[in-house]
Amino acid sequence: MSGERRLTGLALKVGPLGEHDRLLTLLSDEAGVVRLAVPGARRPRSSLAAAVPLTLLDLQVVGRRSLQRVKQLQVLHNYSGVGQRLETLASAQALAELAIALVSDDDPVPGLLDTVLVHLEGFESLSRTSPTEADVCLAMLVQAGVHLLALGGYGIPLQSCCRTGAELLPPIGQWQWRCSLLPEEGLAIGSLPGARLQFNPSELALLQRLPRPELPRRRDGELMGPRPVWLKLLAVLECWCRTHLPRPVRSLAMVGNCMPSP
Repeated sequence: MSGERRLTGLALKVGPLGEHDRLLTLLSDEAGVVRLAVPGARRPRSSLAAAVPLTLLDLQVVGRRSLQRVKQLQVLHNYSGVGQRLETLASAQALAELAIALVSDDDPVPGLLDTVLVHLEGFESLSRTSPTEADVCLAMLVQAGVHLLALGGYGIPLQSCCRTGAELLPPIGQWQWRCSLLPEEGLAIGSLPGARLQFNPSELALLQRLPRPELPRRRDGELMGPRPVWLKLLAVLECWCRTHLPRPVRSLAMVGNCMPSP
């Protein structure tokens, strides 16, 4: 590795390092998730003080040791607008934590940074709307999680029964039909022992639509599915991450508690 390089990436996490420095966790296309020392960043007048979470940065990095140092930085975009509402802030933090869990140090996942930025832009835009859009925020986080898991190689298998291999075709209208989430395996037809969650046909159909780019909406533009269903799908995401990822994503469990009353 050369002594100096440039990195463009998203600040996922920032913490103290020593008396005046910061430890920056950055997601980039070039290096995956990398941790960098930002000297003097905790000093009020430091030129590096802009190294804060949820900021897209262009960095000049120096050093050959395991912990390289940021020499210069330029802010390309600050997503601090998500902090205008508690639910969008919590969702953005959960997205950042999920990215950290998915990407190994210095092992980039193609497309992950762009996908995170697209969803962050959605949360930022949503933060400027009325509180009645809280359910949309919840749905956006669940969909973002499905997208990131698939990119990171931990996708939830949504199209076939993990026990029989049969295609999962939710029979809409047959409300006694059930599908079970088996955390170690996937989705299986029927009400099975050891299931963490069970779904009726409409809930499974909603889950199967989440890999698409757009949120599932009715013809009138309203979001499909009530809040209890989206909370159940969030629980699917949380359960799958807890079972399969190398580190927990604790902030997912907090998002449901941040939702304002309907």
